Amino acid sequence: MKLIIANLILLMIISSCAQKQTTAETQIDVFETSRSGNQLTKVDSFSQKESTSKIILNPKKTFQTFTGFGGSFTEASAYLLNQLSPEKRKEVIEAYFSDAGARYSLTRTHMNSSDFSLGQYSYAPVEGDTLLKNFSIEEDKDDIIPMIKDAMQASSEGFNIIASPWTAPPWMKTNNDWVGGELKPEYYDTWAFFFSKYAEAYSKEGIDIWGFTVENEPHGNGNNWESMHYTPEQMTDFVREHLGPQLEKDGKGDLKILGYDQNRGGIKEWVDEMYKNEANAKYYDGTAIHWYESTFKVYEEALQYAHEKAPDKYLIQTEACVDAEVPKWKDDDWYWQKEATDWGWDWAPEDQKHLHPKYRPVYRYARDIIGCMNNWVDGWVDWNMVLNRQGGPNWFENWCVAPVIVDPEADEVYYTPIYYTMAHFSKFIRPGAKRIDFNSTDEELQVSAATNPDGSHVLIVFNPSETEKVFELDIEETSQQISINPQAIQTITIAK
Repeated sequence: MKLIIANLILLMIISSCAQKQTTAETQIDVFETSRSGNQLTKVDSFSQKESTSKIILNPKKTFQTFTGFGGSFTEASAYLLNQLSPEKRKEVIEAYFSDAGARYSLTRTHMNSSDFSLGQYSYAPVEGDTLLKNFSIEEDKDDIIPMIKDAMQASSEGFNIIASPWTAPPWMKTNNDWVGGELKPEYYDTWAFFFSKYAEAYSKEGIDIWGFTVENEPHGNGNNWESMHYTPEQMTDFVREHLGPQLEKDGKGDLKILGYDQNRGGIKEWVDEMYKNEANAKYYDGTAIHWYESTFKVYEEALQYAHEKAPDKYLIQTEACVDAEVPKWKDDDWYWQKEATDWGWDWAPEDQKHLHPKYRPVYRYARDIIGCMNNWVDGWVDWNMVLNRQGGPNWFENWCVAPVIVDPEADEVYYTPIYYTMAHFSKFIRPGAKRIDFNSTDEELQVSAATNPDGSHVLIVFNPSETEKVFELDIEETSQQISINPQAIQTITIAK
């Protein structure tokens, strides 16, 4: 009997050691940003209350491959960084691109000027210069190019750049103006050559462009900032007959071409035309989208439709911001308040008011990125990386919010809660990661998950409710109870 008892005790010890070894082999880390004050803070202790829900991850079932997450190099942002001390400038660059920072992996910039420029300019200002003999990116050499180069130096893994024109130079357009109008058919070849010249000029500066969107917001406008109008048929004709062949001819056929580049609700007619047949689809590598049509709607059905129309092409969110708002300075709680909503609350037409209820900036970012991830979007790019306390500079005075706000005169930098919200995704979900299946039993929690190329798993959990949530996380043979604060977002990494 004593021998049997001894053997049982030995088996229990062995079993206990095995369990500890299994737990030790799986490293689970939790990072949280919350209204209560956490800022991408590592959380080591959790509520001892009994879990009320479960999140189960299934890495064996995968969906889209992620291209990346990040923000945009605008002249406004780059100019402001040049106004800071070298130490503060470096701090902001590293906050976005270094391994210790947000590790941005997908970015965007504007070709020619945009509203977030100091003024209006084109790289081809000479009227009638159809061969672009006077083409020059000199305008970018003071601000945008140095910012990109510093970011490249700070980033250990590098990042991709999408370039987008707001307009062709006025002399190529039907209305001879910066705003509105269409590209004259006789300049289709010249405008296509312009893209190639731009990529070549940036390459000579040591900067490789990853791809283009054909036109920022092709629905355009007639009385605001730089714009140019296309119909789906006009854009596709330009890409099929001019832009695609020009890049191919110039040995730049590997540059990506993304069509559309405007709000999700109108995507159907565009992808129907872009991918109508093999000839139309040949040069399109994907579709670009924005979020401005609604303050809270993700447009899941539209995103699913776009994916199903071209399942092997990119679907990238290329621009988002809280617009028509002057940002609050060093007031974290403002970014969690409904009062910090965007333009639509005040300015949307009556028939669109319902799409723009008062909504909280942190909620909007977290909810939208998670919603995009769960509906086939593979990249998500914020707008300006840096703005000043006015929400500019912007030549049209179209004030907006950015994740980082600076006061050049005082040489001060403010990292808003939006910065930390973006970092929850960009820092941990790396290019090449695949979205994985999950099941969450708490409908109030908004969840998405991915597996990185190195095999580590990432779970994003957003709790918009005003109560603490306690859930059990299950993945394969590992289980752990985790609590998330009210009004908080968590990134949970699981590695072996």
